[in-house]
Amino acid sequence: MTARGKPYRRPMQRWWQRDPFFVRYMVREATALAVLVYAVVLCVGLVRLAQGEAAWNGWLAALRSPASLLLHAVLLIAMVVHAKSWFEIMPKTMPLVRADGSHLSPALIRRGGWAVTAAASLVLLVLAGWWRT
Repeated sequence: MTARGKPYRRPMQRWWQRDPFFVRYMVREATALAVLVYAVVLCVGLVRLAQGEAAWNGWLAALRSPASLLLHAVLLIAMVVHAKSWFEIMPKTMPLVRADGSHLSPALIRRGGWAVTAAASLVLLVLAGWWRT
């Protein structure tokens, strides 16, 4: 209670900007919006595909525009930051994993996450190239 008898109310405006830890946390959380935006882009593509060849070709043409290429570059950067934060958190959130009687090191878990991501990306690129021919 304060001198006037009113309870103290802690100011909540911009609470996350007061501590660098929370600023980094909020930036990491904001990168999840890139995942949402790209999911919407892909869903629009599915709708256009269902609407026919003309709609699909129009969507593909829109993806080739400079604004779309810039958006995709920004989304790619945000998704890399998002993936990096996931791989940093993985060793803290996974149950203790044992290999040969000892626990896996956090660095090994992070490198494993990146390796799986790189392998999956390579497979998708090969499939996309194969599909195109």
